[in-house]
Amino acid sequence: MKENRTASVKRETGETQITLDLNLDGKGESQISTGIGFFDHMLEGFTKHGLFDMKLNVTGDLHVDGHHTVEDTGIVLGNAIREAVGDKKGIRRYGHMILPMDDALVLCAVDLCTRPYLSYEADFKTERIGYLDTELIREFFYAVSYSAMMNLHIKVISGVNSHHIAEAMFKAFAKALDTAVSFDERINDVLSTKGSL
Repeated sequence: MKENRTASVKRETGETQITLDLNLDGKGESQISTGIGFFDHMLEGFTKHGLFDMKLNVTGDLHVDGHHTVEDTGIVLGNAIREAVGDKKGIRRYGHMILPMDDALVLCAVDLCTRPYLSYEADFKTERIGYLDTELIREFFYAVSYSAMMNLHIKVISGVNSHHIAEAMFKAFAKALDTAVSFDERINDVLSTKGSL
């Protein structure tokens, strides 16, 4: 079994400057600063419940809006996941979770198959949670799925409170991804009849 599968990714554009260090085999520790408090809270929940370690610093053009900050963070996180998971030999590849958060119930399923796809079913009753526009949550998961080259399905089964719904989404994704990247001693190569992913 491999340990400390890590990645360090930097991205600098005219809109954002991002540095991210990720350890898939961590303890759920994080140091996160994106300039958007609620987004920080969601990413802290992602690391804690996925048992990933992550250091993330984002400087974005928040004087415009949060779009570039959130989307580019998703791109960088997706790249880090893809790099850290490596050749995928021995991992379960699939992961899923149905996660409750008070009134909210969210389903998330992941396939680390190198075929990027996002299925996203969520309807927020508010336009913002703190300083995060709720429409940007989809943009984040879209960016993660395509940069990581993963199949990602997120479906809100029920929920009333926007904070609870968003938090359940990030935690469900964390738990599903943790399962997908975990090792199974019965898997000697990659989990595919093609012999490659």
